[in-house]
Amino acid sequence: MNSANDVWKHVLEILSGKLTATAIDTWFEGTTAVDLTDSRLVVYCPSDLKKEVLESRFLPILKEALTELFSGELDLLILGEGELDSFLNSKEPTSEAVIPSNNSLTFERFIIGSNNKFAHAAAKAVADQLATAYNPLFIYGDAGLGKTHLLYAIYHAVRHRLPDIQIVYIKGDEFANELIHAIQTNTNTEFRMKYRSADLLLVDDIQFISGKVQTQEEFFHTFNSLYESGCQIVLTSDRPPMEIMRLDDRLRSRFEWGLLADIQPPDYETRMAIVKKKSQQLGLTLSQEQIAFIAENVTSNIRQLEGAVKTLTAHRDLLDANINLSSVSRVLKEILKQNNEYTPTPEIIIQETANFYALTSADLQGRGRTRGTALARQVSMYLIRKITNLSLIDIGKEYEGKNGRGMDHSSVLSSIRKIEDLVKRTPDLADTIRDITANINARQ
Repeated sequence: MNSANDVWKHVLEILSGKLTATAIDTWFEGTTAVDLTDSRLVVYCPSDLKKEVLESRFLPILKEALTELFSGELDLLILGEGELDSFLNSKEPTSEAVIPSNNSLTFERFIIGSNNKFAHAAAKAVADQLATAYNPLFIYGDAGLGKTHLLYAIYHAVRHRLPDIQIVYIKGDEFANELIHAIQTNTNTEFRMKYRSADLLLVDDIQFISGKVQTQEEFFHTFNSLYESGCQIVLTSDRPPMEIMRLDDRLRSRFEWGLLADIQPPDYETRMAIVKKKSQQLGLTLSQEQIAFIAENVTSNIRQLEGAVKTLTAHRDLLDANINLSSVSRVLKEILKQNNEYTPTPEIIIQETANFYALTSADLQGRGRTRGTALARQVSMYLIRKITNLSLIDIGKEYEGKNGRGMDHSSVLSSIRKIEDLVKRTPDLADTIRDITANINARQ
């Protein structure tokens, strides 16, 4: 028991003997162990509400379980929404795949409908027979429709059937970050060995490598090495290969070598089934009328459907409240309101712009004057102005400027106008703006 995932799995096993199944499913589902040292276990929780509950209600019992496992005290750090990337970027790359330790994202828990039947069948076929017919498998669709669920389901099915197989899981932007780190630390050989020795390579959100020339070159050779060795490759994206702008033509053709499987928004019957199954898993009793109401009002996103059920469960548990049609309506109104009013923060816009140009947020916000940094900085200002309602003065505060106290509004305006002019005259930059905007929206 020496990996973070193993430790967290044992912690959850201990908790299952002390807490109800409903409490485990409600508050611990989706949590992931991401790091383990001699003194600390780090766990990621994708919901700030869950993180707050874990820290306020369950932290003592969690530390008690860790003490039981290690016969001594071990610190526990819980990361919330938006904290995982910065934590991983602050660490040296690891070959440990960050996969949900509670096995919640499996084929058994995937709701099949007309919108995803083909993608599910393809994923299942790949898990049953690696690198036979569908290699690579490229699954695409909008955010929140189940692409990542299928990717993890393949992982769990293969790991169960072939426990000794070498599986590597990575996100597209993390692959780029690891490559940068390998170049900086002269560990290119170790980086290549990690990926090219895999029997199964799972890459989530592969679209994030577009526009990154060196990253695409490295992935091209990694792809060739694995494919020629008869190893399985599975990729997910928010769009098909032909629609990923600034993707190397060699990669685009290879992504299309195998099988393309799209996932569409769920139809009404599938949405009903998702709400019903999720409520059963969480021990929440909903009437047919309440289930239908949720399915009728949340139409495009599975995460929102599951989020509605989880929020209703939290209302029941925390407020000891009865769930009726009025409370369902109130919860849905808040969820849909948050979705419709989603506006990326300047930090997210700067981060995604920096990622695209293989830079860091600090590079863009600092005072570096290299040509590449200056262009990326101007693009980020243009996007902040375009996407948010921030004033020029407020945009300037996001950057250090010449004196280290922010950029003045005239400099910000000059940068924005320069990009506006370049977009009209330079098709490649227009494609870049579209790609970065799509990556920003994918963070929703």
